[in-house]
Amino acid sequence: MQNPSPRTPAAAAPAPGEAFPPDLSRQIKERFLHVDHDFMGRQRLFFENAGGSLRLKAALEAVARVDAIPDSAERIHEVAAWLKQVQVRGTDDVRLLLNARAGTVHASLTASGAMFDMVRAVAENVPGDNIVTTVLEHPSSYDAAAHYAQKLGKELRVAPSNRETGGVDVEEIVSRIDARTCVLVVIYASNISGAKLDLEQIVRRAREVKPDLYVIVDAVQHAPHGLIDLQKTPVDGINIAPYKFFGCRGSGFSWLSDRAARLPHHRLAAKSAEFWDLGSAAPWQFAVMTEIVEYVCWIGGQFGGRGDRRALFARGMERIGLHERALLARLLDGSTATPGLRHIPGVTVLLDHHDLARRDLILAIALKGLEHTQAVREYEKRGVIVYERVASSIYSGRMLDSLGLDGAVRVAPLHCHTYEDVDRFLQVTSEICATAAS
Repeated sequence: MQNPSPRTPAAAAPAPGEAFPPDLSRQIKERFLHVDHDFMGRQRLFFENAGGSLRLKAALEAVARVDAIPDSAERIHEVAAWLKQVQVRGTDDVRLLLNARAGTVHASLTASGAMFDMVRAVAENVPGDNIVTTVLEHPSSYDAAAHYAQKLGKELRVAPSNRETGGVDVEEIVSRIDARTCVLVVIYASNISGAKLDLEQIVRRAREVKPDLYVIVDAVQHAPHGLIDLQKTPVDGINIAPYKFFGCRGSGFSWLSDRAARLPHHRLAAKSAEFWDLGSAAPWQFAVMTEIVEYVCWIGGQFGGRGDRRALFARGMERIGLHERALLARLLDGSTATPGLRHIPGVTVLLDHHDLARRDLILAIALKGLEHTQAVREYEKRGVIVYERVASSIYSGRMLDSLGLDGAVRVAPLHCHTYEDVDRFLQVTSEICATAAS
């Protein structure tokens, strides 16, 4: 079963965002690697940023510069002190990104590993006979919740998806929470539909049911697309993956509230009770986070130089969100010269929704006459990289089934793309559909 694309009257459509000025878009592209060509120099569009992400040049340069230094940041000499400051600043920048105060910043190898660790710490040490999560979780969240529910004899309560919005309704989550809920594990945005969950309402209403409820959030997918503010969404744990945020693989960052950080967890006995890192830190991880924050602040500064660094970062993320919404609108409805996905014969926009403000820049589509994997191959032949979401995948099956889909082609550009990139994608899509129909 595949959902049809709703046709919303123009008067009901929300504002379509605001694209960056062309000159700024050119500067942004120059700061990234492999936007228009792959590493072998072949022209291509990389519209698979929900699975990986285009890299900032400055992030890769920071890795090479900092990781080449042989010194340990735990020593007392000058270079060691410099490395320590790299870690301190990177930690502060993780807090700035999240608007987090107090608590603990945890650097890990992957965001998925940190999610299992956070869920374990709460599930094993906080009273309660049930764990609540959603069907749209990434396996690192869902499987962690399911694993510790089974291991500890707790009931796993799973909120279903909404097949119209592609997300999960607040009420479906809150209705499963009671005074005996141990922890709520919830994703910020779907990595299939791009639908954003209303985290502020989820946290507020969940805590109305149980004021001391622990909440752990997977923000890996959402973080590169929208502003996170833990002062508005006071959770107990949240993770991000720098490689999906213009950074590098081999790194994950999480933040834990004071009470969550002090729960029993794997740690060296000599470290403080709230310290979560194990082994020697890799200073390059922290240097990359600083470069990411610096870059977003630079964008914010293009739209007014007032405010502290958090204000600049917030403005930068807001402008990224507006630009990506404009790209999403162009993808869906096209222009006078190029029809959008809603108007190309043979294309079905799955989980379509008129309110683009409720979505990150991710689309799920189906092409008539082409199996999803076959469609991805056809795109690749024409220099476009997208991704097939199929029911047989361990990363997709549960979510697709909940949404009533047999699969999808996932389209995920990034803010460094432009209207011209979108138009090229639409032209390629029209060509593929015309060929399939002939």
